[in-house]
Amino acid sequence: MDKKRLILKHNVQQVTQLASFVSEVCEAVGLDMATTMKINLAIEEAVVNVMNYAYPVGTVGDVNIEAKADNNQLEFIISDSGRPFNPTTQQEADTALNAEERPIGGLGIHLVRNIMDSINYERVNGNNILKLIKKLK
Repeated sequence: MDKKRLILKHNVQQVTQLASFVSEVCEAVGLDMATTMKINLAIEEAVVNVMNYAYPVGTVGDVNIEAKADNNQLEFIISDSGRPFNPTTQQEADTALNAEERPIGGLGIHLVRNIMDSINYERVNGNNILKLIKKLK
């Protein structure tokens, strides 16, 4: 599979385009529907977090999603030029607590960590770069 790229404005109404992009990528590498749905959830959580929090209200910005694969892994690279935020440093959500006791936030990161095999974050030249990897073998 060649690289595929999708650029979205930081507007959650554009998320519908993301689902078809991720599904197309997963189909191209031969993933089953259940795995595709899980990956779709993880990528959507990461992208919606960028859309909701990276840019100050009234600011226009993009969210870039790039996908590439080889025989061993599928990699999604999500980048933006918004506020610095490293999701890999966030504490694990305490899923043992019931909903009323649990602090708000953190479940999206929890989902991404549990669905994807590897998560890496870098801040490069004023850009947040989040790499999410799913092993294919």
